[in-house]
Amino acid sequence: MRAGVGRDRGQSSVEVALLLPLVAVLLLAVVQVGLVVRDQVLVVHAAREAAREAAVDPAEGAARDAAVAATALSPARLEVSVDGRGDPGSRVAVAVTYASPTLVPLVGRLLGDVTVTARATM
Repeated sequence: MRAGVGRDRGQSSVEVALLLPLVAVLLLAVVQVGLVVRDQVLVVHAAREAAREAAVDPAEGAARDAAVAATALSPARLEVSVDGRGDPGSRVAVAVTYASPTLVPLVGRLLGDVTVTARATM
């Protein structure tokens, strides 16, 4: 009866060794999703700030400058378009698009950059 007890001694170590890479990749994916969600929130904030600025300042680059100044997003990856600018008091719609980089190891290479957009009207 005692001869069969020692045969399963390393089974749990093998199971952990097999599952640990999968768990690590899943955790990295969760971190990457969190970073993309953070960028989405920042893009929404940038769109609101750009719409506010476009509503009061008729200068061409004022909306983009406000969007860049409002967040820590990379200005090179940020696109701002303004529609509907007319007489004072008219509605101005601003669309902000950002190419969110996926820099988390392993997961980032699988996904590629994610495009995040937001619109705001003032």
